[in-house]
Amino acid sequence: MSKETLTITDNRTGRAYEVPIENDTIKAISLRQIKVHDDDFGMMSYDPAFTNTASTKSTITYIDGDKGILEYRGYPIEQLAEQSNFLEVAYLILFGELPTKEQYDAWEYDILHHTFVHESIKHLMHAFRHDAHPMGMFIATVAAMSTYYPEGRRIDDANARLKQIKRLIAKVPTVAAFSYRHSRGLPYVYPDNDLSYTGNFLRMLDKMTQEKYEPDPILAHALDVLFILHADHEQNCGTAAMRVIGSSHTDPYTAMAGAAAALYGPLHGGANEEVLRMLLEIGDIKNVPEFIKAVKNRERLLMGFGHRVYKNYDPRARIIKQVADQVFAVTGRNPLLDIALELERIALEDDFFVQRNLYPNVDFYSGIIYQAMRFPIAMFPVLFAIPRTVGWLAQWQEMLADSEQKIARPRQVYLGSSTRDFVPMAERE
Repeated sequence: MSKETLTITDNRTGRAYEVPIENDTIKAISLRQIKVHDDDFGMMSYDPAFTNTASTKSTITYIDGDKGILEYRGYPIEQLAEQSNFLEVAYLILFGELPTKEQYDAWEYDILHHTFVHESIKHLMHAFRHDAHPMGMFIATVAAMSTYYPEGRRIDDANARLKQIKRLIAKVPTVAAFSYRHSRGLPYVYPDNDLSYTGNFLRMLDKMTQEKYEPDPILAHALDVLFILHADHEQNCGTAAMRVIGSSHTDPYTAMAGAAAALYGPLHGGANEEVLRMLLEIGDIKNVPEFIKAVKNRERLLMGFGHRVYKNYDPRARIIKQVADQVFAVTGRNPLLDIALELERIALEDDFFVQRNLYPNVDFYSGIIYQAMRFPIAMFPVLFAIPRTVGWLAQWQEMLADSEQKIARPRQVYLGSSTRDFVPMAERE
C-alpha cells in the first residue's frame, strides 16, 4: 500500500527526507529540515508570483482551469448566473449555503438599508479634483470609512464583523456612483432603498430630473449577472492582498482598500479597460488581420485573451457573450462587437493562439457591455470592485477563522553583498 509521503534525496549530502503529503501538497516548512550543515537555515521553496504555492485552504471558490470550470461553494457559475441574483450569491459566498426565503429577505433588507454613507464622506469625495480617476476616489473613500466605523477594528467579534460586511456590500455601490457623478460634474444622488441592488446603483448613476427613476430591467439584470461573475475568483492578486493585509488584524475597510488598489492595476481589474482601448485602436474589422500579424511578431499585445488559471475558454466569457445580446437589444449594437468577434474567431482557429491556450477571458466582452451601457472607461475597475467586495470579505472572514494562518511574512533569497566594513567617504574610490 502506497504511503502519503514524498521522499526527497539531497544529492549534496546523500541524506533522504520523508515529507507528508496532504491534499496533494507538502508544507513548505517541511523543507527546512534539509540542511548541509547543522547551522544552516534550511531549504526554502522559491516561487516568484506564487505560480505554484498554496497559501491557504479554502472552501469558497473552485476553479479547474484546464476544464474551464468555476464554482462558488460547489455551485456551477452557469447555474448561478441563470437562476440566481447577486445578493443571493453574495449570501452563498459568505455563509456557505443558499439562503431560505426568510434568510434572504432579512439579508436583502439589511443590505438595502445600509446604502447611505455619512454626509462627511460625501464632502470628502467633493474635495477630489474634478478629473480624479473614479477608482482612485473609490480606494481612498473605502479606506477613509475605517475612521467612521471604528468598531470595525473588533475583528474577533462575530457580530461586529457581520455589521461591517453588510455595510461594505451596501455602501460600495453608493461610493462608486458618487465617484462617477463627480467625474461628470453632476450632483450626487442618494440611494433609493425601494429598488433592487443593481437597480438602485443604476439610479444613482443616471437620475437627472425624473421624479421617479425606473431602471431598465434588462440592464439591471445584465449588471446583476456581471456582478455574479465577478464576485470571487480564488486567490487572485486582489484577494491575496486582502488576506495579506487582513492577516495583520487591521479593520476590513483598510484591508479592502488595499485589495482594491491591487485591482486598480491594468494586469488585474484594469484588464477590460485595456481590451476596450485595444478595440478602439483597431477601429475597424478590416484592420484586424494587420493587428493579428503585429501580435504574432511580438509588436502588440492581444488583451482579453489567456489567463493565469484558465487553459480553456473562461466560463465567465461564455455567459457574458450571451448577456451582451440582451444589452445590445436595449442600447443598440456596439460597433466594437464585430471587431471582438473577428478577433475571437481567429484566436480560436489559428494554431498560433490555440497552441498557447489564448482563449477569451472575462475581460474580453465585459468592457464592450460596459461601454454600451455608457460607462466611461475609467469606471471599469470600479465596476469590478463592487461585486468583488463580497469575495474579499468572504476570504477575509475565512482567513481570520483559520487557526493555521499567521501574519503574512514571505521569505526571500538574499543575493546581496556579504558582510563588509564601513569605508569613510574620503577613502572611497
